[in-house]
Amino acid sequence: MYLIEHVSGMKFYANGGESLLEAATRAGFNFNYSCRTGRCSSCKCKVLSGVTTTLQAETGLSANDRTEGWILSCVRAARSDLRIEAEDLGGITLPPKKTLPCRISMLEKVAPDVIRVYLRLPPSVEFSFIPGQYIDVIGPGGIRRSYSLANADFSHKVLELHIRAVNGGVMSGYWFNHAKVNDLLRLNGPLGTFFLRDSTKVDLIFLATGTGIAPVKAILESIPALPRKQRPKSVTVLWGGRTPPDLYFDVTGIPFDHHFIPVLSRAQGNWTGAKGYVQEVLLATQPNLSNAVVYACGSDAMIHGAKKALVQAGLPDQCFYADAFVCSATSLSS
Repeated sequence: MYLIEHVSGMKFYANGGESLLEAATRAGFNFNYSCRTGRCSSCKCKVLSGVTTTLQAETGLSANDRTEGWILSCVRAARSDLRIEAEDLGGITLPPKKTLPCRISMLEKVAPDVIRVYLRLPPSVEFSFIPGQYIDVIGPGGIRRSYSLANADFSHKVLELHIRAVNGGVMSGYWFNHAKVNDLLRLNGPLGTFFLRDSTKVDLIFLATGTGIAPVKAILESIPALPRKQRPKSVTVLWGGRTPPDLYFDVTGIPFDHHFIPVLSRAQGNWTGAKGYVQEVLLATQPNLSNAVVYACGSDAMIHGAKKALVQAGLPDQCFYADAFVCSATSLSS
């Protein structure tokens, strides 16, 4: 067992072969994380002293990150006592993870390759989450996939998911070809740290691609419930797809003042809206990023491209939060 010391002074212990993220979570410390497979960079932390070993490939790190001593805590284990630097969520208390039974209450096709799924939990179940978090759904044969929650509350004991079809995806085959109302599944969660931090008087910017709009929808729906003095100065949402059917949800229907920019990367015909990639369209508006906080959700390529471009344009590095949808062996997190 190894002693892990954070630069803040907090300490915890990690077992050999246990990821630093698991060890921190077990000890009650909340680090940022998303994919838990080493393919995004949400859980990035820096080793200041000591030795670690990789449990899986860290594809979410750039060559420059590695040179500077950054690692991904979800796939790194200690081989000695360590001193590290990592963002801690401080006073935010994460809801407890649970494994629970659930049934499909509705399946709705909202785009040629996207369905909206509603999962119903037993009336007696206590379950809570922070808007923007995700769950793992455990389907037939024990196959497990991650899906962001698209609703802001659990008052009706129903969870909303937006699921995109993936060619060859085992879980996609179930959702799009076999799933039916009242099917019994299990879920594990809530998971992840993609949720709204202190937004008082800041300019909030949301970037989403594809079904990455799901957690953004949940966060947007939660903003009107904030006390007025804790609300952001402004809210801008850019949602990107390839063609018009990809923008399957009416973002303007969320009832509070925000600016919505739909973006298409393969626009044709009479499309008069923004064209290209969401980060490029945002930068073309010449935004003042000095007071901005950006939340990005969607493809891994968009996440990395957007962060690099926006930081170069003046966004403070610590003001970019992301939830990347990354490929598994047979499917996508959605």
